[in-house]
Amino acid sequence: MPTTHPRYTVTDTGDVRDMLDLAQRRWPEVADRRQLLLRLAAAGHAAIVEDADTDERERRRQRQSEALARADELVDRDALLSDSAWQ
Repeated sequence: MPTTHPRYTVTDTGDVRDMLDLAQRRWPEVADRRQLLLRLAAAGHAAIVEDADTDERERRRQRQSEALARADELVDRDALLSDSAWQ
């Protein structure tokens, strides 16, 4: 079928064969190796998304910590606590 998207050729040997064999044990109801490859890709995607979400949460937490550490430099606490800040 014509497409403008890239196509990939994967040969069922070596590491790919080992991954598909393991996938076959994980999903014994799937007999088609092509379908197993697609399941592996989906499982890999799910793992990467989870890692990416964890990484993003950690980056956000780090930025928040850095901002809180700088708060004393940026905010005059005495002025905020006095009535003059609100007049």
